[in-house]
Amino acid sequence: MIALVNILVQGVLLGALYALFAMGQSLVFGVMRMTNTAHGDFIVLLVFGLVALTGYAHLPLAIAIALLLVIAFGFGYALQYLVLNRVAVRDPLPSLIVTFGLSIVIQNVLQEIFSADPRSIATGGFESASMSFGGLSVGYLPLLTLAVTVAITFAMQWLFGKTSLGRAFRATSDDREIVRLMGVSHRRTFALAMAVAFVLIAIAATLYSMRTAVSPSDGPALLLYAFEAVIIGGMGSFWGTFAGGLFLGIAQQIGFYIDPGWGIWLGHVVFLAVLVARPQGLMPKTR
Repeated sequence: MIALVNILVQGVLLGALYALFAMGQSLVFGVMRMTNTAHGDFIVLLVFGLVALTGYAHLPLAIAIALLLVIAFGFGYALQYLVLNRVAVRDPLPSLIVTFGLSIVIQNVLQEIFSADPRSIATGGFESASMSFGGLSVGYLPLLTLAVTVAITFAMQWLFGKTSLGRAFRATSDDREIVRLMGVSHRRTFALAMAVAFVLIAIAATLYSMRTAVSPSDGPALLLYAFEAVIIGGMGSFWGTFAGGLFLGIAQQIGFYIDPGWGIWLGHVVFLAVLVARPQGLMPKTR
């Protein structure tokens, strides 16, 4: 019984990280219907941005994180407004090609600047601190990740459901031509959506870099986890993305329990099973 509870608890904590990876991807697809194959590399890019701020600029971690969020917002807005808006069309192929090119460029530039060595953020032992109760050991950092992911999910649901910006996001996603007739620039709306997505990516990058070492070539693997969480949960649904991340994390933990080599594989198998049985995902629509 303890083993089963431990699998569920550790799966939820791991799945919260995957859901956090996927929040930005879910936002981008939900608003722009854009296939962003560089999402994982954007996470890695911001990890190394934080490494540069703490390791080279010698900024305190709290200040470096705050500055990273500001930089991420500005970079996301500029990237979408100046580059990706040119390929934000109904046909997914142009955005797929451009973001794939960005993925390759990011990986090679990071390897040129930082080498291929993995890097992580020092937290003074917080990453390994844990508490025990009832025979279970739970890390403080995974608990923080879960709390942040739940808070972000609530915040994104509130943003889309209760604010004028969220209504602009939803209206632009539904029909950008009608929105233009109402005097709203879909290009600026898309740029704001990408800026918010990059803030979410920066938060995910911060917590991930505290948890483990990251190398410049890790982007495709992170993209896969984010993509699977979004597909399992349902495109454009934040609570669905959260549920999809938990589903994926629990599946991997079950695989790790059976055999250490089965964890990642079983997660992929569950993803394919959900894709076949329910291709629209568990919760396919944000309400």
